[in-house]
Amino acid sequence: MLAQAPAAPPVPATVIADRDVAYTNVGGRQTMDIIRPKEVSDKPRPAVLLVHGGGFRAGTKEGYIALAVKLAEHGYVAATANYRLSPGNQFPAPVHDVKAAVRFLRANAGKYGIDTEHIGALGGSAGAHLVLMLGLTAGVAEFEGTGGHPEQSSAVQAVVDEYGPTDFTQSYSKSVDAAEVLPMFLGGDLDHNRIDHIKSSPLSWVNPNAAPTLAMHGTADNYVAYEQSLWLVEKMIAAGATAELETMSGAGHGFKGADAARADEKAIAWFDKYLKPVPVKYHILISDHGPNGEIAEIEWPSAKVLWTAPNDHGHDVQALPNGHVLYTRNPAKKVVELDENHKVVWEFSDGVEHPLAAQRLANGNTLIGDAQLGKVIEVTPDKKVVWKYESADLAKMRSRNSHRTDAGTTLIAVEIEGRIIEVDQAGKIIWQWQAPNGKARRLYMGRRLANGNTLMSLSNPGELVEVDPAGKIVRSIGGTDPAIRMGWTSGFTQLPNGNLLINDYTGRRLIEVDGKGKMVAQWRTGSRTIASIDFVR
Repeated sequence: MLAQAPAAPPVPATVIADRDVAYTNVGGRQTMDIIRPKEVSDKPRPAVLLVHGGGFRAGTKEGYIALAVKLAEHGYVAATANYRLSPGNQFPAPVHDVKAAVRFLRANAGKYGIDTEHIGALGGSAGAHLVLMLGLTAGVAEFEGTGGHPEQSSAVQAVVDEYGPTDFTQSYSKSVDAAEVLPMFLGGDLDHNRIDHIKSSPLSWVNPNAAPTLAMHGTADNYVAYEQSLWLVEKMIAAGATAELETMSGAGHGFKGADAARADEKAIAWFDKYLKPVPVKYHILISDHGPNGEIAEIEWPSAKVLWTAPNDHGHDVQALPNGHVLYTRNPAKKVVELDENHKVVWEFSDGVEHPLAAQRLANGNTLIGDAQLGKVIEVTPDKKVVWKYESADLAKMRSRNSHRTDAGTTLIAVEIEGRIIEVDQAGKIIWQWQAPNGKARRLYMGRRLANGNTLMSLSNPGELVEVDPAGKIVRSIGGTDPAIRMGWTSGFTQLPNGNLLINDYTGRRLIEVDGKGKMVAQWRTGSRTIASIDFVR
């Protein structure tokens, strides 16, 4: 009798199934089954790519049909994909395939109703290895392959790793089949091909910008040691990436029964958290003083970047009521205003060396703080200086942010001394505050509150303090509080809900806290080193 391929598992009437959709022809035709909700939606849905296991040498996409249906019933477009298997195909061919699969989904988003900005991946065992490579190697050219749609990104926004190997150099001693599987996949054993064992190990590619990853692993796994997931999560957290480990006590390789149900529940919850778009609450402007050297408008708390403009590693940014933006540019030595189309409509550069702070005042004038020359000036729209405060105490980069209060006085941060001064229109210091142990602390900026107190940001440790007119600290966020530890607190702004958005400059994160100082949201900014932030009103 002629051998026949097993029939594909049936799917319920609640979903639509597109079977055997070819996503690439490189190295042979590779296909996926795409399963989506039957109910019509006017909004695109997040997608999840499912990648089967089988020791890189066996398994089929049909193994994940049941989970694909479950995901579709939870509002996802689920695609379960085949890929090239060993020994006929070796690393990095399967990595190329799964990246091609993600690019295919993005290229055909309109046909299948996919939200291209929210695509996740889940895999088990060998498939877990492949989805980890998706989450960890976004933008690594050598892993992209030539599987089609090069104009699309292969990055994923969330990963679920079920008992996947993460360090092949440590696999042989604690696996019943690694000595058989890995040489076929990598083209040689550890003694003869160590370089590919290292290059193919997800642990080698951990970075701060990795996709949020949930690792689930049984403690009695004889094929892939539990420690493999532990190492991954520890290294990702140490790198500043988001990762969690779900330990399945006593479970072996391949979850069954209650463990399988629990794994599916945890996976869907993970995807719900990271793939289902968070409603936009606010728009925020950031001044990226770091290697990116730009200002950007972002959604909060999703941290989606809406647009950017170069700031030459400047410090300050202010959202203006008419949709314009005021910001500092260095080393261009100027203050710039952009209109709502991000075109320059005003700039000032006369007689300034390092304009570090800029504020558009209610009268239409602009307050500019020059940290190198040690002066704060007020200039009119036609660039005439109508007010100036100047002091050697502020010069040679000793000062930072300056800000005009509603009372017409000016707060100036003398960063190097951990001190803030308040200057009246006559140039007289009428109030000042010295941080405890000020010489060891840096004070970036201060803002006068409606209650007459002053809110200030400090470093060593990072702290936001509210001080009353008598100089008493009446509120502290961060500092030595173990709940929120910051390295260097710089910019901050108040949100309409009364919460504070605080920038941890050296910690590279934005933190939203409520009125009691409890963290309610945060964004790990990765390569962005943010100096100042402002709420777009």
